[in-house]
Amino acid sequence: MNENGTDETGEAAVTTGDPGLGPDGTAESPDAADAADTGQTGTPELVIISGMSGAGRSTAAKCLEDLGWFVVDNLPPALIPTMVELGARSQGNVARIAVVVDVRGRGFFDNLKESLADLKEKQVSRRIVFLEASDNSLVARFESVRRPHPLQGDGTILDGITAERDLLRELRGDADLVIDTSSLNVHELRAKMDAQFAGGEEPELRATVMSFGYKYGLPVDADLVVDCRFLPNPHWVPELRQFTGLNEDVAQYVFNQPGAKEFLNGYAELMHLVTEGYRREGKRYVTIAVGCTGGKHRSVAMSERLARRLASDGIETVVVHRDMGRE
Repeated sequence: MNENGTDETGEAAVTTGDPGLGPDGTAESPDAADAADTGQTGTPELVIISGMSGAGRSTAAKCLEDLGWFVVDNLPPALIPTMVELGARSQGNVARIAVVVDVRGRGFFDNLKESLADLKEKQVSRRIVFLEASDNSLVARFESVRRPHPLQGDGTILDGITAERDLLRELRGDADLVIDTSSLNVHELRAKMDAQFAGGEEPELRATVMSFGYKYGLPVDADLVVDCRFLPNPHWVPELRQFTGLNEDVAQYVFNQPGAKEFLNGYAELMHLVTEGYRREGKRYVTIAVGCTGGKHRSVAMSERLARRLASDGIETVVVHRDMGRE
């Protein structure tokens, strides 16, 4: 058996002692014997990794494995509750389980909804991480490795991607964390996973505040979208054009405009209500996309200030400037 609590075949190992004797060699009560027989030491943390083929599921799973999670790839969904039960019997050796579930399971994938309902009935806490990417990015990735999409059949790669999106639509809607990997390399995806899972004690809520430019498209992984285009654009101020919203002069210009501070204060109050609701519903991740035309000035300045406000309210916050530097 290796350090992850598995034997050489990869099957979860269960170690039990004599259920009839206590530590001092005397007979245990029936209840204690039953507890020893099940070996239950607490339900492990569970993360389900899914998403589009080619979007980076394997990289996300490898990252969790490197962080000490017990990772099972392509597990039939019907076996997820069984995997959790085995983890609970592992004497603490398997405290965190990550399961990769995707369309490679074909017919087995249809059991996912029932498995999630089973976990909810047993009050097992689970998080769903969904890896997303644009059609163009996915097509390019499949073409670069010269492999067919698992659902394309006799059609094209795009046909397979479309079929997969239809199949995964409901799961994506239930996801706790959606990561768009369209413009991410392997190292950037690993950094995002590390930011969410490498910490010690799990916070109640993590927020990603992402600035973006509307001319480059809406972030597909955004839960909430904030539009800053009602503010005057520093791009048209010659002495500010070359700088970004990280520059103090640009930030002062933005927040000296009528309505800017009121907008920030109002949205911060709104986020207080929303985040309280997220906590009650058990949602642990939220991505707030803050947009302006080019994603360089107004959205960057507003993202920085909003992130500070959220952090001051006790929300663990990460700031990402998606399009800064693209011009």
